[in-house]
Amino acid sequence: MVRDDLIQELKRKMLHLTSIIIVLTYYYFGKQSVLLLLTVYLIVMLELEYFRLEWGKKLPLFHSLFRAKEADRMGGHVFFTMGCIIAISVFSHDIASAAILMTTFGDASAAIFGKAFGRTWIHGLKNRAIEGCAAEFLVDIVIGALFLQSWVAIFVMAGTATLVETITDKMDDNLLIPLFSGFNGQLIVFLMTLI
Repeated sequence: MVRDDLIQELKRKMLHLTSIIIVLTYYYFGKQSVLLLLTVYLIVMLELEYFRLEWGKKLPLFHSLFRAKEADRMGGHVFFTMGCIIAISVFSHDIASAAILMTTFGDASAAIFGKAFGRTWIHGLKNRAIEGCAAEFLVDIVIGALFLQSWVAIFVMAGTATLVETITDKMDDNLLIPLFSGFNGQLIVFLMTLI
């Protein structure tokens, strides 16, 4: 059972590699190009979600990747795309890029590592292991270090992303992580310029 859950999780998390394409498009083609592509993608995904949710149509190949809680609500990919659009629109290039990759790779490392090695479950939180949280925090620090020079901003963003991923249950963390970690990182960078 755990092995099947892990395999299903790996399949879902493979889609997270698309976040690299977002960051590379942003880097090589600029803000306007990536925002245009993400907006077109969002519109197409919303149309597909409309048919899936309102008409009960199953999407070939992708239907098995939806979580049980997404059976009657929009999938995480829609919220992630909205989070990316807002992050890229509002935050600096490096903050937005780090926040986007923390959302996907931090989340993936928490889920995969937690399912594979989770032994110490956090009381009061559903399916959250300390081992998964630690893996996410470390991955987020590495991602932050690739983009940011301020260790304070790196730790704040990594801590925010890990905390949001860990405690969010009812809302979609794919929207909250890039916004909250990006906002906190941008705030720290701004405050450091005042010092």
